[in-house]
Amino acid sequence: MSTLGRAELETPLEEATVDAYGEDEQRTGLFTMLEEHLEVPFTTAVLGVEVTVRGVDLSPDGRIVALCSHGRARQPIDILDLPLPAPAPRGAQWIEAYRYWAG
Repeated sequence: MSTLGRAELETPLEEATVDAYGEDEQRTGLFTMLEEHLEVPFTTAVLGVEVTVRGVDLSPDGRIVALCSHGRARQPIDILDLPLPAPAPRGAQWIEAYRYWAG
């Protein structure tokens, strides 16, 4: 659940998608903002296991994923499913904006 209001979410969405035509270009614009502004690494818990988020990427099927690790294990997690820690890392508003955009 987002802690940001509608206006606080729509402003970054407009910035990320200003020149984008269609859903794919909008997603790419949001990915670019995440890549540039999300402060990594940070830790969070996924299914009760502490993981380190080392970055973000676009999956082959076009989803934005968080690149997570736990020890030697590596796993991309859909950013829509990624729990954010408290306090959230700098740039996490872009995750919330993406979630709002994805509906």
